[in-house]
Amino acid sequence: MNFLTGKHISRRTMLRGMGTTIGLPLLDAMIPAGKALMASEAGRESNKTRLVCIEQVHGAAGCNDWGESQYLWAPKDTGKDFDLSPSSLSPLDPFKEYLTIISNTDVRMADAYSPEEIGGDHFRSTAVWLTQSHPKQTQGSDLHVGTSLDQVFVETYGHETPIPSMQMTIENIDQAGGCAYGYSCAYTDSLSWSSPNSPLPMIRDPRAIFEQLYGAGGTPEQRSERALEEASILDWVMGDLAKIKRESSPQDLHRLDQYTTNIRELEQRIQRIEAQNRSGEVREMPEAPVGVPDDFAEHVKLMFDMKVAAFMSDTTRVFTLKLGRDASPRVYLGSGSDEPFHACSHHGGQPERVLEFAKINQYHVSMLPYFLEKLQNTMEGDHNLLDKTAILYGSAMGDSNLHNHINCPLLVIGKANGVIEGQQHIRAANGTPMANVYLDLLHKLNVTSMKHYDELGKSHIRELTSFGDSNGTLSI
Repeated sequence: MNFLTGKHISRRTMLRGMGTTIGLPLLDAMIPAGKALMASEAGRESNKTRLVCIEQVHGAAGCNDWGESQYLWAPKDTGKDFDLSPSSLSPLDPFKEYLTIISNTDVRMADAYSPEEIGGDHFRSTAVWLTQSHPKQTQGSDLHVGTSLDQVFVETYGHETPIPSMQMTIENIDQAGGCAYGYSCAYTDSLSWSSPNSPLPMIRDPRAIFEQLYGAGGTPEQRSERALEEASILDWVMGDLAKIKRESSPQDLHRLDQYTTNIRELEQRIQRIEAQNRSGEVREMPEAPVGVPDDFAEHVKLMFDMKVAAFMSDTTRVFTLKLGRDASPRVYLGSGSDEPFHACSHHGGQPERVLEFAKINQYHVSMLPYFLEKLQNTMEGDHNLLDKTAILYGSAMGDSNLHNHINCPLLVIGKANGVIEGQQHIRAANGTPMANVYLDLLHKLNVTSMKHYDELGKSHIRELTSFGDSNGTLSI
């Protein structure tokens, strides 16, 4: 630390140049001389909880009757001594101390409430997963569902970061108007809702996310100039960076070098993907933007790496990620199954078909350890980022074959700055709304109020005593 000079820089210091704006990781130079970490503003900001919500889509093999009997999702034992080996969750075994499994909760807000709504489960589920509210059946602009959990969190904490939240997706969501069964595509294309009638757009292209995080090229002319010169965004901020380095301790120099190297590697990976996709070779997903990798795992890992970089610089603390579409025909060859996702999900309850769908579920879960390890290996002050993060992973669908919304898959991973114990399996009583878990999680994250909207769309703040269709809390 800079004890001799007494100088310190703000936690909100930015590197700027040619439309580029890059936040910095927590540095010793941000702690005033003679102050302990948590006695400083930078230290207090670094101790804030991050929230990540990941929708698996379309339920899980372990949520049908036979799959549940084989423990293909939820373990046999509750409490701390549970075995993940038979289940799709087995890739998470190295992170059991951070894992909270909540089984047997229902999302009845995704049910059909009238004969006209029957068959529309695909088009309700994504909108319901984080809102726990029933969507209005419409193909027009008069959308209505509820404010999503991530955005309730943002109402309390979003003002503290340059970007309140970011929404990502792996598969195509750029449809418009009506989808099917009388529902607007906005319902199935949007995880996050800032109000009951305001869906937030999701970004699929890593290049677009990178530029949003780093303000890469504030104008088209600046972006074109950098592209022509094949320059890195870091080249535009070298002046600011050099100045900070001259006044940095050896420890801060190491952090800065590690951080800027990570940004440059992210940029180079995106450039390689774009070059490959412009090469003229036949693509697996010809409809995808040029910056989107054809390989699912590569795409997901790139998204995760940008999340870690954003958390390091405290650019945003909230991310949502949609892993797929319910009716997707995508084949996940890395899963060991050569069946299209949606066809495989309609397994008819046949054991061998249920096991085939479980392979895809396990493959999706197997993406998480990459992210968890990155968070665990990234220190910020006295703790790693996994200790400071809550990751919600699940679906508003239970048995994908029946399109029901009971016994839905749900996990919470991370310690959220010590408010979540971890290493436990909690089995809810029959009929427990998933919203009860969400209400408890929000309370644990010290969210005590939310905006309530009347029939005219006017909002007022109310105490957070309920969420969606909650009828109490289920403690995690």
